[in-house]
Amino acid sequence: MRAALFDRYGPPEVLYEGEVAEPEVPPGHVLVRVHAASVNGGEVMGRSGRVKLLLGPRFPKRVGIDFAGEVVSGPGFAPGTPVWGGLPRGRFGSAAEYVAVDPRQLAPSPAGLDLVRAAALPGVGTTAITALRDKARLRPGERLLVRGASGGVGSVAVQLGKAYGAHVTALTSGRAFDFVRELGADEVVDYRTDPAGLGRYDVVLDTYGSTPGAYRRLLGPGGRMVGIAFRSAADLGYLLASAVFGPRRVRFFSGNPKTALFADLTALVESGAIRPVVDTVHPLSRVAEAHRALEAGGVRGKHVIDVITATG
Repeated sequence: MRAALFDRYGPPEVLYEGEVAEPEVPPGHVLVRVHAASVNGGEVMGRSGRVKLLLGPRFPKRVGIDFAGEVVSGPGFAPGTPVWGGLPRGRFGSAAEYVAVDPRQLAPSPAGLDLVRAAALPGVGTTAITALRDKARLRPGERLLVRGASGGVGSVAVQLGKAYGAHVTALTSGRAFDFVRELGADEVVDYRTDPAGLGRYDVVLDTYGSTPGAYRRLLGPGGRMVGIAFRSAADLGYLLASAVFGPRRVRFFSGNPKTALFADLTALVESGAIRPVVDTVHPLSRVAEAHRALEAGGVRGKHVIDVITATG
């Protein structure tokens, strides 16, 4: 089967479309024919070598952590059922024609939603739900600041914050002001603004990851900050130390969603509360181009890898 591969750590150019064996399907697992996968920051870090001590020296390696497709076989789903889901934490390989998945990490995808567009949501959508609903416990009427509001998680968080009844302030580049307003942001502020002048917030969602201390200081009484990214070991250390030793106002997590969370995401899409935001769809043969575009910045939503359409 076709899959996105790389034989060494490095820049996006190390990625290529190659051939690998179809996955063996363990007992109790579901075989899914993948229509599309999205490009996520975690796999970019993996490909670049920034976490090679965790991933090890064996090649070729794969990319892709979430997907949308249709069931081929397996328990709990009729063949042909449109589904979306993700691979377990630390496993990559959804940018391929087939994946074998534990049914606990799958759910039916939203009715009527094209599966290539659907692939923009599983990873970032479940992350936004976990961050705002489960970690921050965002309440109606609270003030929410979304840092990185035009990106994958940020573009969903703006929509979700409005659905939860919050007043949403979006931090993004000037070129994306109109875009995040269309997503529902009440206020839009240039990301280069000195954090000290941003005011007070009940919840800060940081999808960018640098200088987290400056944004923690924006929290009002009872405020909560959720970090989902870091730019350096020092930034990660600050987040972890604040979560463990501080007054528990900072939360940092790495997602590993299960069926219930994917099902919650499906319900939110079907209710019209959120929608997938696709920056660009790339064929599998141009996976390097998709990674390059994500690293270049200025992303509006998600870069998606179309696996179902064979393109040279």
